[in-house]
Amino acid sequence: MSEAAAATESAAAKMGFKEGDLIQELGYDDDVDFDLRDALEDGIGSELLTEEDQDVVDGVILWWREGDGDLVDALVDSLTQLDEGGVVWLLTPKNGRDGHVKPAEILEAAPTAGLHMTTSEGVSAEWSASRLAPRRKN
Repeated sequence: MSEAAAATESAAAKMGFKEGDLIQELGYDDDVDFDLRDALEDGIGSELLTEEDQDVVDGVILWWREGDGDLVDALVDSLTQLDEGGVVWLLTPKNGRDGHVKPAEILEAAPTAGLHMTTSEGVSAEWSASRLAPRRKN
């Protein structure tokens, strides 16, 4: 296994997904990290669900680039099928990469969408991930 593939596999484990979880993927395009996708699918033992799937999911991965539209709207949409206790991983191109999203934009959009950022990880050579969790209901 190459060093990059090993790092990606480790990143998938850091995202906290386990065998049997249902993960919905939003924002897929030809620039996504296919090694990370493969590692996630290996970790959960099934394919990632698409935007068309209507299952209640344990987590969402949202690929997002500068210029994709309104981040708040995309984050709100990502919650539609998210099970209680689930999380959204917002994947954005790293600093200096085409489509980079400034961290301040994420920190501003998340609370408006009813989310808060709990951590961020470098999950691949090209992409960073921000873990966003819904605010707890009183």
